[in-house]
Amino acid sequence: QLQASGGGLVQAGGSLRLSCAASGRTFSSYAMAWFRQAPGKKREFVSSISRSGGSTSYADSVKGRFSVSRDNAENTVYLQMNSLKPEDTAVYYCAAKAGIRSTVSREYDYWGQGTLVTVSS
Repeated sequence: QLQASGGGLVQAGGSLRLSCAASGRTFSSYAMAWFRQAPGKKREFVSSISRSGGSTSYADSVKGRFSVSRDNAENTVYLQMNSLKPEDTAVYYCAAKAGIRSTVSREYDYWGQGTLVTVSS
């Protein structure tokens, strides 16, 4: 089970940190990712992180502004979002998959409930 939190309302240029807490004892066996879905749009990849945390990837739209990390001892993955823009407004979802990380949402087995991020201009 994945529980995302940390969303909220922030002004453009501000920062937020999202957290995704996982239950179970095998968190380190799963690659993790963040996706987002804006109103009226399809879900899109934001970032992923490998099982060890040693490898990450980002969508071009967030590269240089967002940073993903994980704490396997705490069963938690984070998404630090800086320099937020109104176009970052979306529901953000964390997801987990066994094995190698991916940018493809259908490859992920487990999903959190989503947390809403709203960036005002």
